[in-house]
Amino acid sequence: MWKEFKNFAIKGNVIDLAIGVIIGGAFGKIVTSLVNDMMMPLFGLLLGGLDFSALSFTLGNAEMKYGLFIQSIVNFFIISFSIFIFIRYITKIKKKDVQEEKAVPTPEEELLKEIRDLLKEQTRHSKV
Repeated sequence: MWKEFKNFAIKGNVIDLAIGVIIGGAFGKIVTSLVNDMMMPLFGLLLGGLDFSALSFTLGNAEMKYGLFIQSIVNFFIISFSIFIFIRYITKIKKKDVQEEKAVPTPEEELLKEIRDLLKEQTRHSKV
């Protein structure tokens, strides 16, 4: 069982996933700072100096902080959009790399083309 777990943990996919989680956490902190420190103050200015984080109302003994909820929704959309743009950019780069790889013929393809051309030439000369 230990050997199976070790093989599983050392596989590239698990390591890639761990790296993705770490980078995602750091990226999330950057986007959270962008939202909290840059975007929300701008939205507040557009809405007449309204600070979303301070929006709340009291219901009985409970304080309902709907401003923080609004901020979380904006945060979600910005993170989602940022990840979408990042993935889209990475996908374009990968497609470009694949197209460049396909554009350069392999030595085997070159040899097959030469054989094809020789066969065509032989066929043409034998018909004449």
